[in-house]
Amino acid sequence: MVLVLHCESILHIKEGSRMTRFLVKRLVGLIFIVLGVTFITFILGYFAPGDPIKESMGDHFNPVLWQNLRHAYGFDLPWYQQYLNYLVKLAHFDLGTSFHPQQRPVWDILKDGVPISVELSLWGTIVTLLMGVPIGIIAAIKANTWVDTLNMGVALVLYALPSFILAVFVQILVLWIDKTGIGWPVSGWGESWQYSWSDLQYKIVPILTYGAAGYAYYARLTRSTMLEVLRQDFVRTARAKGLPERTVVFRHALRNAIIPLITAIGLLLGLLVTGSFFIENIFSIPGIANITVAAVSQRNYPVIQATTIMVAIGVVFGNLLSDILYGVVDPRIKSE
Repeated sequence: MVLVLHCESILHIKEGSRMTRFLVKRLVGLIFIVLGVTFITFILGYFAPGDPIKESMGDHFNPVLWQNLRHAYGFDLPWYQQYLNYLVKLAHFDLGTSFHPQQRPVWDILKDGVPISVELSLWGTIVTLLMGVPIGIIAAIKANTWVDTLNMGVALVLYALPSFILAVFVQILVLWIDKTGIGWPVSGWGESWQYSWSDLQYKIVPILTYGAAGYAYYARLTRSTMLEVLRQDFVRTARAKGLPERTVVFRHALRNAIIPLITAIGLLLGLLVTGSFFIENIFSIPGIANITVAAVSQRNYPVIQATTIMVAIGVVFGNLLSDILYGVVDPRIKSE
């Protein structure tokens, strides 16, 4: 008995050390990916045509002031020195200084918009999964019936519509319904992370639009993966043993079909900060979408670099979460 417990403890220690090594390797790889993204965005901004400082000065161009601003931003240094200075600031969680308005920290510009974008994307992601995964499972179970045809028909229409077109249609629908005098808002967001009725009136429509735009993809993906698994021999064996259909579907089929979904969900979670650009623009939500679009038109490269890095960090950590969930769902992957 003591020997068995000792062996089990050794196995647990080995398993823990194996998981630790895996996470360390993944984190090191993710750091190099983020560094690669920072280098690419920096080089693209460095070699981009035009002078953002000169353009920001407009008709009030002053050579002396222009030289002083170039020195203040470090533009008079070689490109490699500028990049190293940028990495040093980034290591201290300093995203740089904006060109528009001048000398304002980038985080001060983004800090009000990031919570709103995360809130919209998070609730939209929850709606997407709560709609897409169950409907995909039902469509697979009822394959080639009117239930499957109806669900996949709706999903195909929503999948074919770009999110910004869907958002415009929803706004038109709300305006048409609003003729009855409901007074439902079609733009704005309300207070971030507040859920009074007045705040919910602003948030419900954009969140549902976000969820509907993504639901179609996950419904179709869930259906296709479930159908593939339901045709496997182990599912036929489980049914032949007389197991209840619910047990066959959820305990045997869904657990194997969910692995491709985890990859897609990891990417979806990785885009929480920037996954709602079109929705924010159409509904005039004060997230980071409008800030980023304005930064592109103004060639405000520090803001563009900051949002790009947010996307990169979100995606790589979403992929890391997916890798961890693989081992949770399928022990065979965990052992490998």
